[in-house]
Amino acid sequence: MTDATDSSRIVVDSAGWVEYLGEGPKADAFEAYLRRQNELIVPAIVVYEVYKKLMAYGGETTANCFLSAASRAEIADFDALAAIAAAQVSLAHRLAMADAIVYATAQNSGAELVTSDRHFEGLPGVTLV
Repeated sequence: MTDATDSSRIVVDSAGWVEYLGEGPKADAFEAYLRRQNELIVPAIVVYEVYKKLMAYGGETTANCFLSAASRAEIADFDALAAIAAAQVSLAHRLAMADAIVYATAQNSGAELVTSDRHFEGLPGVTLV
């Protein structure tokens, strides 16, 4: 796992995607990051979380818009090595499973994590919106 981030690569967590697609008050701030599709990494757990939430509350059209946007980015699979990295991050930073997977994905990719989730506050490589 790396501590340095390459500012050209970004991971937007589930809350950011939902905020953007749901046209929440922070949608414009997240849009600036989500428009950078060539630099965007989407952890598989984010695909799960966002798709599920949008299908439940936003409808199929919004959920499919998300899938279309996410498919143009790099999807980071969750394998055994990613699971070990996430477990280590979870223990080190007291993060819940999904948060640990997202953070470990960003760290292992040398990417900046963009979020509005205060669970990540103070962690290296995190930008709070």
